[in-house]
Amino acid sequence: MDRPMIGLVRKMLAEGEAVVQAVKQDTAIHATLVQAAEATAAAMKAGRKLMVAGNGGSAADAQHLVAEFVSRLVEDRPAMRAVALTTDTSILTAVGNDYGYEHSFVRQIEALGLRGDVFMGISTSGRSPNVLRALEQCREMGITTFGLTGNSGGAMGPLCDHVIRIPSDVTMYIQQAHLALEHIFCLVTERFYFEREPSAAVEAAAALKG
Repeated sequence: MDRPMIGLVRKMLAEGEAVVQAVKQDTAIHATLVQAAEATAAAMKAGRKLMVAGNGGSAADAQHLVAEFVSRLVEDRPAMRAVALTTDTSILTAVGNDYGYEHSFVRQIEALGLRGDVFMGISTSGRSPNVLRALEQCREMGITTFGLTGNSGGAMGPLCDHVIRIPSDVTMYIQQAHLALEHIFCLVTERFYFEREPSAAVEAAAALKG
């Protein structure tokens, strides 16, 4: 057994857990998440949708979150309107080739976005040019903006109606906290959308997650 590596595993887990614990204690983050979920549910009830985008691991998060909305998170229920702007390789490569990668999400928002939609931009640094341009476009089109970012927030703050900054500058720890909040965001949005209390199954799942 390689003891230094075992020690590294424990160290990294402890550091990641400390970030999640800080998020757990931050009531401002909790309030922002609930406000964003309520706005998203209201948009969906009005026939609008959630659009989500990010780069790298955050692109995977965007697809993961949208899958929870369209399929399900815990309980069976009707599908909910959500789309990831990170999945169509023909669009992404065409826009990147013709206009530049920083336009990869803007063009999709121009094509698909409607006033009253919600856009979630995920950027651990808060400096991703394509996410920032997407947020700017949403402001012009009357689309509600929700940002998930890291400690500094980069330039995302002024462009977002709702923004959550994870108290860390380490990308992997920020992403771990983002994923936890994305699941909860989906769960709370469901509650507002379907106007129902958590079921025993959801309560049990939440208890297991800790």
